[in-house]
Amino acid sequence: MEFFDNHKKLFGTAFGLFAGLTIVVAVLPAINNQRRNVPLMNAVPLSKEAAAGKDLFIANGCVACHTQQVRDVDMDKVWGSRPSIAADYALNTRLDFWRNTATLMGTERTGPDLSDVGNRQPSQAWNLLHLYQPRAIVEKSIMPAYPWLFKEVDSVQKGEVEVIVPDKYAKGIHGKIIATTDALNLVAYLQSLKQLPLPSGMPSPNFLYKKETKTNAAGTTSKLPDGASLYTTNCQSCHQPNGEGMKGAFPALKGSPIVNGDDLELYVNIIMNGYQVPRPEYATMPAVGTNANLSPEDVTAIINHEKTSWGNNAKTVTVDQVKKIMDNIKITPKN
Repeated sequence: MEFFDNHKKLFGTAFGLFAGLTIVVAVLPAINNQRRNVPLMNAVPLSKEAAAGKDLFIANGCVACHTQQVRDVDMDKVWGSRPSIAADYALNTRLDFWRNTATLMGTERTGPDLSDVGNRQPSQAWNLLHLYQPRAIVEKSIMPAYPWLFKEVDSVQKGEVEVIVPDKYAKGIHGKIIATTDALNLVAYLQSLKQLPLPSGMPSPNFLYKKETKTNAAGTTSKLPDGASLYTTNCQSCHQPNGEGMKGAFPALKGSPIVNGDDLELYVNIIMNGYQVPRPEYATMPAVGTNANLSPEDVTAIINHEKTSWGNNAKTVTVDQVKKIMDNIKITPKN
């Protein structure tokens, strides 16, 4: 009973047990993980601009809605080419002595995962407009706008980056909208978030719990995936649900000569390798197909969806036609 009556012994023992368990359960495993997991060979530190953008990402609470962890479940395939591994985060270091927000893996996915957003959405124009007014990009987006990262000026000076705002969201704007240094830094950070390819010979982790293949009414396996769903995931954010694109930023697919034309090789090449529209007001399209690891079946489904939607009435294509072109065109590797 003397032990329990002596508060110094009681609390001293409790603190000792707590400190010992903390070292054994948390500190030593963390040190061991740091020794075992090193950055991937092609990993590079954040640039000065991207590092400043990371601070802004934290300050504006972005981590509350966006994760940076591609889980090993099949539904996460849309966010990255492989499940995340410890080495993806090994290059991250403490912000300073007091703050250890090195990895921003997050716990809630109210918005899309950002692990590979630098590959999915590398366009500076898209990211800036999305920050200024998310609903100009995704009509039903619940993401807050960040207008304080931009400013209105009478004219755009050399070196300044103008944000083209659609007429619907330009009410009250009497001049030009340009991105501040903070906006450019935040976009630089977002563009730096890319899943790196694993070293040659290193097996890629598998996505688990794959969805069962759907069968049609006749009981046979459906040959093509849902083109509308694939379009929503990979194309809609720029070209819009109605296929009309966005004035001054992203070209329309509705009535597009490429979509309605017969040059399938050009069409497939654009999806797999990206495209620079020969008009300066349009942003460069990223290599959506390569970045998302789209299969010939996926590409065929997207093409057929675009060829038969929004008033387009073009001839559909087959998987064999697309596969033959994909086997022959040079695929630009991911950065």
